[in-house]
Amino acid sequence: MKKERLALTFLLALLCLISLALWLSASRSVQTVHEDLSSHILRFHVLANSDSEEDQALKLKVKASVLEYLEEALPEDAGLEETKTFIENHEGEIHKIASSVISEEGYDYPVSLFLEPWYFPTKSYGDLTFPCGTYDAFRVVIGEGNGKNWWCVLYPSLCFVDAAYGVVPEDSKQELKDDLRPDTYASLVDEDKKEAGNEKPQISFRLVEFLSSLF
Repeated sequence: MKKERLALTFLLALLCLISLALWLSASRSVQTVHEDLSSHILRFHVLANSDSEEDQALKLKVKASVLEYLEEALPEDAGLEETKTFIENHEGEIHKIASSVISEEGYDYPVSLFLEPWYFPTKSYGDLTFPCGTYDAFRVVIGEGNGKNWWCVLYPSLCFVDAAYGVVPEDSKQELKDDLRPDTYASLVDEDKKEAGNEKPQISFRLVEFLSSLF
């Protein structure tokens, strides 16, 4: 009986070590993807005042108006740094646009703009899945900013396509692909969703995120 217990203890310890080794390997892989990705993209983040139906609807209207302005005003050939500089130089106009929408809808919420590093959980955008981590982001916070957020990738310009439930167009993804290492880009694309149009996430990114919270 004692030998059986020792054997069981050994097997459990071995399984734990194997699991830890697999997690460390997967974690390093995801970290490598994140490091390459985060240095080449700018995320756009809009936070609603609350999760009420009215505040969520307002968030989408603010988002639409700000994106409409950026799509028209941003130079077509603007790179990552040029996009950041444009936002910094036109913060007043963007603030005015967001505030006008809020006022026109009958609210008096303040709006705050930030261009800063921000932590994001693993998120899917169309058939692309982005691993958790800190990314540079242009953030529009409405009121208390306690509601659910809306996000997209502002650079490269993936914000100007409707990818909420579908597949990001190939020409839009090509912009992202051109900036990334081939292995980084390949890890973002959910081939099952691309082919079937379903909502299957990149399990490895989410699994690593979950396991990281345990250690």
